[in-house]
Amino acid sequence: MTKIRSSNISKAYQKMPAHRFRVPATSANLGPGFDSMGLALGKFLRIEAEESGRFEVVFQDDFLEVLPVDEENLVLATAIQVAEKYGETLPPLKIKMSSEIPLTHGMGSSASAIIAGIELADHFCRLGLSDFDKVKCGSAFEGHPDNVGPAVTGGLFVGYYSDGGLHYHTLALDGLAAIVSVPPYEIDTGEARAALPTSYSRADAVSQNAINNVMLLSIMNNDYRSMGELMMSDRLHEPYRESLIAEYEDIRRITLSEGAYATVISGAGPSLLTLCREEDADRIVGALASVSGCLHEKVDIFQ
Repeated sequence: MTKIRSSNISKAYQKMPAHRFRVPATSANLGPGFDSMGLALGKFLRIEAEESGRFEVVFQDDFLEVLPVDEENLVLATAIQVAEKYGETLPPLKIKMSSEIPLTHGMGSSASAIIAGIELADHFCRLGLSDFDKVKCGSAFEGHPDNVGPAVTGGLFVGYYSDGGLHYHTLALDGLAAIVSVPPYEIDTGEARAALPTSYSRADAVSQNAINNVMLLSIMNNDYRSMGELMMSDRLHEPYRESLIAEYEDIRRITLSEGAYATVISGAGPSLLTLCREEDADRIVGALASVSGCLHEKVDIFQ
């Protein structure tokens, strides 16, 4: 998350200065990293906020107008709860909101709103939260850190959150390009969760553990070819969710035939994430034009 802050003002001053910042989109899971891995992408939720006489949200993009315009908005609702958690009261805010992140398409739109709310509470209540605090707080809202984590830290995020305890590490992915393919329909996260089995076999659990371990070491050693093969070997969620995405097989076939390392479901879908070499990205986007109805674009990995 990048932000622009005004100069520090002592807590005795009644009114905080206006605050402008942005929160990146995220792609969670990355195949076998179910609920634990995510990647920050260079598409942003942008917020401008200032103290006001009442809570109010002004949207700069038409597609956001389905969202609440008062304290029921997820950004403001999160900010209010975070302030209360730390024994503070959030002053009424007017926020201007614009976004490049499609809603309910598996690119972290809810996570970006939650992190924006945490940032508002941190700024206007002078909480002094660290990045670790923000990831932990966001994980408490989401139940897992794979989307909120990279929205705070940028880059590749690997984390574990349970019973209020958080552990995570981050890594820059140098030399990789990302492509997102966004179908024109939505998949509700609840529907995507319902597609998963209630239990897994011991063989699948053991295999998934080995895949995760080797994939992470492949990434750390810049062995992106092995990374891609393992990323597409998930046994926990992709086999059960791919039928929800009509374009899944066509997009994967095209990207791999053009030399991509991997194509996986982004979050709960329906968007798909492709990772490839920088020099191959434009050619792959061009080849994907044959999959009509979807938006295909190269997106920076936000470090």
